[in-house]
Amino acid sequence: MAENANNPTSTAADAGAVTTIVATVQEEMKPPQESSKEAPIAVDRTRLVRIIVGAITILTFLLSLPILASIIWLLYMKGYDCESLLRLPKLQIGIGVALLFVFLISNLVVFLRAKVHALGLLVVMVPLILMLTMGLALVDAYKNESKAVIGSPTWLKDKVYRDNYWNYIKSCIYDSRMCDDLAARSLGLKPDDFSARKLSPIEFGCCRPPVICEMDYVNATYWRRSDHLGIGSGEAGDEDCDTWQNNEDVLCYDCLACKDGFLKVIRNKWWRLGLFLVLMSLLLIVAHLLLFVATVWERFGGM
Repeated sequence: MAENANNPTSTAADAGAVTTIVATVQEEMKPPQESSKEAPIAVDRTRLVRIIVGAITILTFLLSLPILASIIWLLYMKGYDCESLLRLPKLQIGIGVALLFVFLISNLVVFLRAKVHALGLLVVMVPLILMLTMGLALVDAYKNESKAVIGSPTWLKDKVYRDNYWNYIKSCIYDSRMCDDLAARSLGLKPDDFSARKLSPIEFGCCRPPVICEMDYVNATYWRRSDHLGIGSGEAGDEDCDTWQNNEDVLCYDCLACKDGFLKVIRNKWWRLGLFLVLMSLLLIVAHLLLFVATVWERFGGM
């Protein structure tokens, strides 16, 4: 003890060694403290990725529900009776079955997204693109090219205006007694009251003469020609004015206005269906692309 006390050099060396050891220990303790700060950040990032993926998954599933509702509507809602003459009920069933396939494929890909993310995207895109193509055809986006697509406006117009098809269609309209029902509902109405009455496109085009003919109203299916109206005067609408007859078996069933009315009824239905197919296919395509990106991010970049 005395020797150490009398040796200041040894004491200073020991103090320096202790200081070095303490500094080393402090230096070694710093990295764990920094990594402990980074750990919550990594956990928060992983949690955020999972929340985003879960939200997109739920969104994709919810977007498929309107497709299921449209399937029920297509398979169980009865169309206009005379549509069967144009094979439209078969098309209605075919689209319903195809939409059921899209619904199942879409949700299967969502369920198996973690296992087949790339293959699943490819599989679901094929029916969605076909769905988009069919929808564009039904809204007449292709014009002349959609003439071959059953149910498209161009196809419907071509069939309705063909005499061989129209003969069957007008017989179907006549057998439905639509004009007789209109006459029964309009008994006792004055001309102004009848003019203010809202008629369906078929009632307006088939059961009464065109407005341009300026005939005098007697009842819903009987109209008297005005004295100033000449036949074959060359004005627009003369063809329908000449075609009109007060005979209940004839009326305006051969008028262009009658064909236009029938065409409007069925075209509106299929145009709305086409618009629905376009919107739903685009939304599902975007949703599945986002789900694919989020899944890849979760698997390779977010962990």
